[in-house]
Amino acid sequence: MEIGLKRIIDQVSREKGLERSVLIAAIKEAISSAAKKRFGSKMDIEVNYNENTGDLEVYQFRTVVEKVTDPDVEISLEEARELDPESELGDSIGTKMEMEELGRIEAQSARQVIIQKMKTAEMDVIYDEFKDREGEVVNGLVQRFERGNVVVNLGGTEALLPPAEQIPTESYRRGDRIRAYIVEVRKTQRDTQIILSRTHPEFLKRLFEIEVPEIAEGIVQIMGVAREPGSRSKIAVSSSDLDVDPVGACVGMRGSRVQTIVQELRGEKIDIVPWSPDPAKFVYNALAPAECTQVTVDEVNEVLEVIVPDDQLSLAIGRQGQNVRLAAKLMGWKIDVKSETRYKNSQDPNYQAMVEYLEMSENIADHLFKKGIRTIGQLAQADPEELRKDAVPFVEAARLFLEEHGDEYAQVDVAGLADEETDEAEPAMEGAEAEEVQSGEAEPGQEDTAATEEEIQGPSGEAPEEVSEAEAQDSESRKRLSEAGTG
Repeated sequence: MEIGLKRIIDQVSREKGLERSVLIAAIKEAISSAAKKRFGSKMDIEVNYNENTGDLEVYQFRTVVEKVTDPDVEISLEEARELDPESELGDSIGTKMEMEELGRIEAQSARQVIIQKMKTAEMDVIYDEFKDREGEVVNGLVQRFERGNVVVNLGGTEALLPPAEQIPTESYRRGDRIRAYIVEVRKTQRDTQIILSRTHPEFLKRLFEIEVPEIAEGIVQIMGVAREPGSRSKIAVSSSDLDVDPVGACVGMRGSRVQTIVQELRGEKIDIVPWSPDPAKFVYNALAPAECTQVTVDEVNEVLEVIVPDDQLSLAIGRQGQNVRLAAKLMGWKIDVKSETRYKNSQDPNYQAMVEYLEMSENIADHLFKKGIRTIGQLAQADPEELRKDAVPFVEAARLFLEEHGDEYAQVDVAGLADEETDEAEPAMEGAEAEEVQSGEAEPGQEDTAATEEEIQGPSGEAPEEVSEAEAQDSESRKRLSEAGTG
């Protein structure tokens, strides 16, 4: 029986990866607990295991006294000297107990204790093995499914792939080979849990480190990763060697390296962009393939205002805002993308007035400007039938605003009008003359002969007897203001 116990200990130790001393300690504790349940909890029980023979012995220790009051813990001097002639009062005498004396219930209890101790020891071994492996990529086989969790066999232990860490577009079957990122190793009272992830941004980074030797060697650095798992990702890279193209190194010959990663992620699109310490240049790269015409950097608030051509706006924003959202995640900055038309409109005080005072969106303000409605006054007089539905309520809002604040907002700001309005009013005027009419002022040193000709010559064409310099300047000013108002 003892030989069989020794063989079992050796076998379990090999299969579970446990130390033999841990198993032996678990068995000794289990037998001691079972004996106390069988004979009484006061008993001093000691269990010994012989490594050479595989013998398991149980001893009961009692104290030598003159008069025994508790037989479980005390023994008389006469009885003690029968076991050991040299016994004295106060000595502790051990007597061997037969294992057969343990009943079926006690044996079952000992078995449960041994199983629990082995499980605890196994948990400790797994935790010690994986606690320093957080952040690694491991391979495993899909073993089973539990309440949405995918249980993955890592070879000797199991790990969990929770629903939140699974790529939404993926499906798994039992026996599938899977690669995942160890995101956490935690120890609970019940077991040791190894949590895997296939959605973590670091998973994509580790895949590139595996596939691209230049990254593993430290020549190419990954400066940032942004992911929307199963759909699209952006990764920023830089190179410490001027002769090594970081993007080309990650893409590989004919895209071989990046395609391997795309296949591992089941078709997830990956944009590889060059990193730059200049936020303006970095955002230009991050928003690719869209082109940027102007970038305004607010370093204090970490905000970027990006101006793109009108036909590039949807490309820059991406489907449901995905492109600009990933670029913002990659940089860690807030990115505000505007079309050239909206940016031009937003510089007009009348545009800003409509957005601010009437609390309308920029989309509606753009629509109104496209319709030629460029002031609150023009909006109050607009025909609602010519506007789209969401702009109609602002016609009445403009009227109420003017009634409350007066007609000062009803006047057209000449300086804020577009060039096309001036062209329609004076189609024949170009260059300096057009600028003079728009501003209402002539350049210093020039005379406006058209404005003063009638006043100087008079109705009959004859020159007046005398015109003072002050009167001439006043007449010129009134004429220019009159023309500017009609223009």
